[in-house]
Amino acid sequence: MGGAGGSRDRKPEHAAGGHTPTVLNQAFAISFYFWDGRAGTLEEQAKGPIQADVEMNMPLDALVERLSGIEGYREWFARVFPESGITEDTIIQAIATYERTVVSSYAPFDAWVDGDESAISDSAKRGFRLFTDAAECSACHTGWNFTDNEFHDIGLPTQDIGRAKVDEQGAATREIAENVQRAASGTQDVSSNIVEVSRGTQETGTASQQVLSAAEQLGAQSDELQAAVASFLDRVKAA
Repeated sequence: MGGAGGSRDRKPEHAAGGHTPTVLNQAFAISFYFWDGRAGTLEEQAKGPIQADVEMNMPLDALVERLSGIEGYREWFARVFPESGITEDTIIQAIATYERTVVSSYAPFDAWVDGDESAISDSAKRGFRLFTDAAECSACHTGWNFTDNEFHDIGLPTQDIGRAKVDEQGAATREIAENVQRAASGTQDVSSNIVEVSRGTQETGTASQQVLSAAEQLGAQSDELQAAVASFLDRVKAA
């Protein structure tokens, strides 16, 4: 099973951490890719999984050799990149260009925003009001794409230091985040169920305090309200 150039003979030094970020709507992201934002472009991001020892484990030069041995790839790369054909750069450009085409389609929520009151349920509407009001989800999950493309530490306990791994500001504020986590220990379970965690430490403290405050207020009703939010989020997805 060895790959071209013996790339598969390399052994992973560590396990992959966390879930894979979505590729959906990455064409609209703003200069940050991967959970910690270490890649500045989709092209830079595309190199990561190919070469990572816990993912494809394939050096780029070995990948060029492998694809060059497949007639279909030779033909299409010659058509799209007539001056260069299959190279490390054109492979990465092709992947990043494809990723930019993976965008969300028209969802029931979009139909509701456009005026169709029957597009989502009353429960989903209650969830949207909660999402934008008391739970303060929209403080970070804002705009048509439900993201501000920034990094936030919302005070949940974790061994993943997120943005602090690649950002000096994040590293400097990590101690504050840890203090918020300790102070908020009584409300972490509620907040983790209400709010999708956005990693990093660029805006440490503010977002975490907002979320935990909302969680305290909503804790007594959390089961019903979480169901409403879940109903709303389900309608955000395209059928």
